[in-house]
Amino acid sequence: MRDGTATASGDMKDNMKRGIYILPNLVTAGSLFAGFYSMVSTLNGNYSSAAIWIFISAICDGLDGKVARMTGTTSKFGVEFDSLADLVAFGVTPGLLMYAWALRPFGRLGWVAAFLFLVCGALRLARFNVQVDTVESKRFVGLPIPAAASMVASTVLLFTHFGWPSSYKKFAILALIYLLAFLMVSSFRYYSFKDPALIKRQPFGFLLLAVVLLIVIAAEPVVMTFVVMLIYILSGPIDYIVTWPRRRRLERAVHKGREAQNREGDV
Repeated sequence: MRDGTATASGDMKDNMKRGIYILPNLVTAGSLFAGFYSMVSTLNGNYSSAAIWIFISAICDGLDGKVARMTGTTSKFGVEFDSLADLVAFGVTPGLLMYAWALRPFGRLGWVAAFLFLVCGALRLARFNVQVDTVESKRFVGLPIPAAASMVASTVLLFTHFGWPSSYKKFAILALIYLLAFLMVSSFRYYSFKDPALIKRQPFGFLLLAVVLLIVIAAEPVVMTFVVMLIYILSGPIDYIVTWPRRRRLERAVHKGREAQNREGDV
């Protein structure tokens, strides 16, 4: 076991001696900066600005992997750096924002909820890193931590936009944080938007639908961003419920096949 670890460590050292790729890691650093500046805005009491910087961080996080793949500059260092940046930008940052904005009046229950969001996000990232080579690339197992953080940010913007009373805000956010923490460590599957078919030729209706969606979002950006994020958050549990009968039939078929094989083996 030690020999394998030493070999991996030696390979990483050799790669580091040859240098690191600047462009994708610079985009990752931009995501980390946006997450840090969001914390600064939270400490200054500017919660709307903090929420917007979380979205900026999410955009950078979506770009760094694509830049690395397009330029052929993927590396183990980049993967590790991206995970650390995600933990700060989408774990620590939204946890701090939620505590300062809505959870502080709950005392211990409030900071425990914020910490639960952080630790479930860390577990989600660790599980992703372990399963990255064994899980279907089109689907994420569990809610991605950038999506959870973006849901938090869109909620802050929505409440601020409508000026809803703090009494609504407190209980709604407490329930939301616990829900997001559960979804991140759940086995619900979420679409990853990594399907290469998305950038290929599509029917004309898809273009029309995309234009209409952009117009609606431009008309009410705060409301529609929240709606889009909410739909994505709920898509995992809904997909699980809809596909439940099919999975049960598949499990029964597999079980019957194993029983048939066992009977043949006994004979």
